[in-house]
Amino acid sequence: MKKSYEVIFENNKKWVESKLAEDQHFFKTLSSSQTPEYLYIGCSDSRVSAEEMMGMKPGEVFVTRNVANVVNTLDMSSTAVIQYAVEHLKVKHIIVCGHYGCGGVKAAMTPEDFGLMNPWLRTIRDVYRLHQAELDSIKEDHLRYDRLVELNVQEQCINVIKMAVVQEQYLLDEYPIVHGWVFDMKTGKIIDLEIDFENILKDIQKIYNLTNSNWVMSRKNNKNLIG
Repeated sequence: MKKSYEVIFENNKKWVESKLAEDQHFFKTLSSSQTPEYLYIGCSDSRVSAEEMMGMKPGEVFVTRNVANVVNTLDMSSTAVIQYAVEHLKVKHIIVCGHYGCGGVKAAMTPEDFGLMNPWLRTIRDVYRLHQAELDSIKEDHLRYDRLVELNVQEQCINVIKMAVVQEQYLLDEYPIVHGWVFDMKTGKIIDLEIDFENILKDIQKIYNLTNSNWVMSRKNNKNLIG
């Protein structure tokens, strides 16, 4: 057990050496600031590594992960990450990424008491309830399971769009754009669900509009005058 733990530090040493061999200023540059264009909200599954599958370098993706890539507005961790990424880092894209074979989604489909996990899984069960007719019409279990993974991503994207900071920033600068992805571990490919961000925003704004449009547009006009 100790050996399996110590290998991490051996790997870290090799990684540092390889980075310095490529660029002797790598860590000086890395430590100076971060200006990522992407916020990635993904699943905690150990098989899904955001930067690696996206081909991105350290500093290019702001990342938060939890069980089944849930965006629950009562979860201060995910909401704080989104607020910081949008308001301070000025990310251009927010990506919610699920994956086929997700254990959290499968657990939510299982009639079983998961103890402390129950409140968390209820968010995914609610996704099933919203799309029950479509899901129940899918006869094969694995296909129904895959579809719930996709619908869960879609609903979590909508939860992101509901947030005031996202709505306000989009009115000001026409970003961030929210995207829904699914990672297929069997092929290694990222699947873009092509969620229509603008139309979803228009459809839900009547109900979930948390912005004072006059105030936001005043800020936008002032920004344009200064620019």
